[in-house]
Amino acid sequence: MAKAWSDSENHAIVKDYFVMLEHEQMGQPYNKAAHRRALVETTGRTHGSIEFKHCNISAVMEALGLPRIEGYRPRGNFQTALFELGPKNWTTS
Repeated sequence: MAKAWSDSENHAIVKDYFVMLEHEQMGQPYNKAAHRRALVETTGRTHGSIEFKHCNISAVMEALGLPRIEGYRPRGNFQTALFELGPKNWTTS
């Protein structure tokens, strides 16, 4: 079984998710693979793990009635800690 994501890993990936979402909503191009590679470097997680977590974040966004990134289909069974972060902590700054 994979180890649970730490608070710092969750903050890093959620922050990055919002950066990508902002680009998408503004119609600005961005490169998901480049974002994923950067997260692999900072978290030590695999590409697949990062991709799956992005889908989990999409599930939380959908559950909260917030927009999500196209292409990251929501998946169930996400880490409760994602909800505990709360949208107020999910900023790009």
